[in-house]
Amino acid sequence: MEKTSDKKLTVVLGASPNPERYSNMAVNRLQAKGHPVVAIGKRAAAIGDTPIITEHPALEEVDTVTMYLNPVAQKEYYDYILQLQPKRIIFNPGAENPELEAIAKEHNIQPIEACTLVMLSTNQF
Repeated sequence: MEKTSDKKLTVVLGASPNPERYSNMAVNRLQAKGHPVVAIGKRAAAIGDTPIITEHPALEEVDTVTMYLNPVAQKEYYDYILQLQPKRIIFNPGAENPELEAIAKEHNIQPIEACTLVMLSTNQF
């Protein structure tokens, strides 16, 4: 059983400042559960106090990359995701990508086709 005190550094790819977007809701819910979040999007903006950045910073001990980009838009992030060496990539609905899932497995990264919001609400995150 997982300890609830485990805080998981999560990179949200495809973060949007639009509060109606699931990526926006995920950033808010992750933070509400105490997880540190790095939000990366196409345009610099913010979700509450969290900046949405456009650069690809070097990060350590990334637990999860949660994907809110379609497979075509994901391609430019492949190398970056591999550099981060996350434990897992969550492919949210609409972001499923068999190519990146195969690459992830080759690099011992667990691909999960799931909804981050559902995982958070059911304590499966």
